This record gives sequence, C-alpha cells and structure tokens, in this order.
Amino acid sequence: MRAVGYQIPAPITDEASLVDIELPKPDPKGRDLLVEVKAISVNPVDTKVRRNIAPEAGQWRVLGGDAAGRVVATGPGAELFRAGDDVFYSGALAPQGTNAEFHCVDERLVGRKPTSLGYAEAAALPLTAVTAWETLFDRLDVRKPVAGAAPAILIIGGAGGVGSIAVQLARQLTGLTVIATASRLETRAWALGLGAHHVVDHSKPLAAEVAALDIGAPSFVFSTTNTDEHLAEIAALIAPQGRFAVIDDPKSLDINPFKRKSVSVHWEFMFTRSMFETADMASQGEHLNELARLVDTGAIRTTLGETGGLINAANLKHAHALIESGKAKGKIVLEGF
Repeated sequence: MRAVGYQIPAPITDEASLVDIELPKPDPKGRDLLVEVKAISVNPVDTKVRRNIAPEAGQWRVLGGDAAGRVVATGPGAELFRAGDDVFYSGALAPQGTNAEFHCVDERLVGRKPTSLGYAEAAALPLTAVTAWETLFDRLDVRKPVAGAAPAILIIGGAGGVGSIAVQLARQLTGLTVIATASRLETRAWALGLGAHHVVDHSKPLAAEVAALDIGAPSFVFSTTNTDEHLAEIAALIAPQGRFAVIDDPKSLDINPFKRKSVSVHWEFMFTRSMFETADMASQGEHLNELARLVDTGAIRTTLGETGGLINAANLKHAHALIESGKAKGKIVLEGF
C-alpha cells in the first residue's frame, strides 16, 4: 500500500523529512478495524513527532492520527462496526499512523462518520474534537460553576484547530460566555463565525483585553497555544478558584502564580486513554458519535480550513510547514491517493 513516512527526524525543509513509500497492508487483530483511508487531516502533534522521535533502526514511521474512511475488515473481537461502515477517528500514537492507504485502529476510538459530511470535512474533526471535548467536560468540568465568577471561558487560540471546535462546543453545549483570542482580521472573523461572543487580541496583554469586556473575571481559561507567553496574564485575569487547562508544550510551566487564587491546573492529552488503555477508553468513540449527531443536526460545523490535495509527501510537507508557521486557520486536510 502507498504511505508517507520518515526514518530520521528532520526539519520539514529536509528532503528526507517525509517520503513516499510502499508498505504491507496491515492485518486487523483483536478489536481492530482495518480502514481504507479516504481523507486525513494534519495536526501540530504530527510536526512535533516528525522533528523529535526516531523510529526503530531501518523502520519507517508513518504519521497521522485523524482519518475518515470505510471499514474493509475487522478483527475477531470487533463488535461495534462491520465492513462497509463509514467512520472517522483519531487513533493511537503508534508507529503506523493514518498517512497511508489502509490503517488499523481499535474500534473503541472510532465514531460513525457524520452522514452530512464528505470524507474531507469529517477528517478535519476527530483529534481536535476529542481534545476539546475532554478539556471542556472531563478536565475543566465547565458545567460545574465557579462560585462568584463570571460564567465565561477564555479560549486562547480560538481560530486554531482545537480552538475552532472548542468555541463551537462551548457555545452550543453550555451557557457560558465564550471569549476567543485572535490577532488577525481573518481569524477574528473566523472565531466570531464559529460562535464566539467576544474576540480579544492575544498580541496584546490579555488581562486588560478581557477586563475591557466588563463581564468580570472568567471562570475558565483554555490555552491551546503559546501558553508560556501568556501565563502571567492568565494568572491575573482568571477568577479566584477558577480552572485552567493547557494542551500545548510550554518550555516551562510555573504554576506558582495560581496559588493565591487556588486555581486548578489541568493537562489534556487526547492520546492518554489509548496509550494506557484506560478503563474508559471507549468514551472517545462515544464522544465522536455524539459529535456526529451534533454535526448532522447543524449544531456543529466542520473546521476544515484548507484542502491540501492528494495524500503524498509533497503535499504533507506543505501542510507541516504551514502548521509550523503558526498561520494555519482551522484544519488542513488531504484527500485520496
């Protein structure tokens, strides 16, 4: 089967950073589904792995978590899907990801593709949607109020992949005032179009930007990017006893400034459940099925920002470079081989 992989971690400008290759088709075992991949999306985690993690000597690392496609075979323990089902998912951090014609994934991580979306539109959603869902409802527990605080959430990076779906989920599924951050006219318009009540400029001091809204100190802050740059401002603007979640990889995270406000700090990493095969691993598939329902009822829309062409090394290099530039809006999707 056709795939795109690498053997040596390298910058995206290096010719060997991503290469078109041929690999054997995987064989589904246990609760695996064998999926014919129709479309993929590219995530920041792909660029981090490509730069920093080497595969075993002589082996190829195939990146990619997000995919939409059709089940063509199942392992002997699979019971939730059958051949012919259209699915979407973000699988585990494994040596062979979704940047390939066929991919094996544990069925507990899989949802039924929204019937109202094509494969490309559906592929934009899984990783960011599961990340946003887990952050809002599992980590921050946004349905539980913070006493005396403004019923509001600040989403830093509101026009990025995770921010784009978090804005929608918070607006559609909670009564919170949704404040997104963006610094360019097009990203401000994007965040407002997704349902943000307010957009503030993260290139300026955030505490003053939020205070100018005159709604009070927000109960929740969800930081998706550049957390280390904004940490002092977050500590200043968040309400006492508020809850703060982070998903990026700051060089350091000094949480001492949060002590006097008794602010709780929450990490979110959507691969935790699959990596450790936690008892609630199947919740990710359940989240995706609920997301599909929300999409098909019109409550949530795809966050596809750019279609990057066929799934090949050249187009994936372009997508990785755009993500690393920090200028991506929504999700970058590639479709077909």
